[in-house]
Amino acid sequence: MTMLQYALLLMLQVPGQDAILQKDGQAAAEAFQDAIEVNIRPECRDMLAPIVAAIRYAENGGKGKEYGILHPRVKPTYRSQAGWCAATVQKNYDRWVKAGSKGEFIVFLGNRYCPVGAENDPNGLNKNWTKNVRFYVDKFTK
Repeated sequence: MTMLQYALLLMLQVPGQDAILQKDGQAAAEAFQDAIEVNIRPECRDMLAPIVAAIRYAENGGKGKEYGILHPRVKPTYRSQAGWCAATVQKNYDRWVKAGSKGEFIVFLGNRYCPVGAENDPNGLNKNWTKNVRFYVDKFTK
C-alpha cells in the first residue's frame, strides 16, 4: 500500500477501523467499513463502530467466527461476521434507548450478545465479555 492509499484510507475510515486494519489487515478493514456503513445509522457510527471493533478484539475468534457470531445463517466470512455484529449492536442500541437508556449500554449489550450462563459457554468465559469490550472501546476512543 502506498502512503497516498494509506492516507486516503485514514481519511475515509469509520471509527475503530484502524484497530481492525492493525489486527486483521486491509481486506478486513474494508469489510469492517462496509459492515458499519450498511448496518449502523450515520448518526450512531462514532459511538457504535468502536464497540464493533472492540467486540472483534474481545471475541478474538478464528476464521469465519471473528466476531463470535454463532447464528446458523451467518456465513463463515469476515464480512458476514462483521455485518451481523454491527447489526446486532445497532438493534440493541435501539432497544436500550427505547427501554429508557438505563445503565451502561455495553452492559445491556453484553447481557444479550454474550450472556453469562449461556449453554454455549461451558467454561464461563462470558463473564469477562463486558469488561473486555469496555477495555477495547476505551483504548480505541482515546
